[in-house]
Amino acid sequence: MARYTLVYGVRLIPEGSLKDLQDAKMTTADGSTAALTLHTIDGTIPQLRRALDRSLDAFFDLLPGADDEDLEKFAD
Repeated sequence: MARYTLVYGVRLIPEGSLKDLQDAKMTTADGSTAALTLHTIDGTIPQLRRALDRSLDAFFDLLPGADDEDLEKFAD
């Protein structure tokens, strides 16, 4: 089964108070760097939960490398 490290950041702030958002930077063990795109979602707590679930589902649907065993054990 493929194994990964999920890097994710979440912070709740009042809607309308965000002025700027910039990509985060990461460095891998081999010394290469990459940008992490940060996303925003607006709404109530229930709306945020649903939107985050959909966003994560879409991310994993697009992720290459999920083998048949992963899909059989963990797909909904």
